[in-house]
Amino acid sequence: MKDVTELTSVVSIEKFIKDHAISFIYISRPQCPVCHAVLPQLRVLLTRFPSIKLGHINADIEGIAGRFSVFTVPVLLLFIEGTECLREARFVHFEQLEQKLNRAYQLYEE
Repeated sequence: MKDVTELTSVVSIEKFIKDHAISFIYISRPQCPVCHAVLPQLRVLLTRFPSIKLGHINADIEGIAGRFSVFTVPVLLLFIEGTECLREARFVHFEQLEQKLNRAYQLYEE
């Protein structure tokens, strides 16, 4: 499974995105059963994309919802060179997510 970096503030997310060419941010809440089910599946999926670094943050941390326009959880965000390229929220269809990641990953790798 893909390693997860626990992030604790908006500043730590910004640094994580800046420090990695391709970063994936997973935003969840501790009391969200959907969030708990999605994270392990996401970690397995991202093992197919070695250049993608995975970060996780609690949506309840001050400033997260406003900075990343979080209205529901979980939220999955892919950043390539600091730009948000993909957003999925609440109900995640992993086959579609994998196809979108493949496209973005191939474009970046070329």
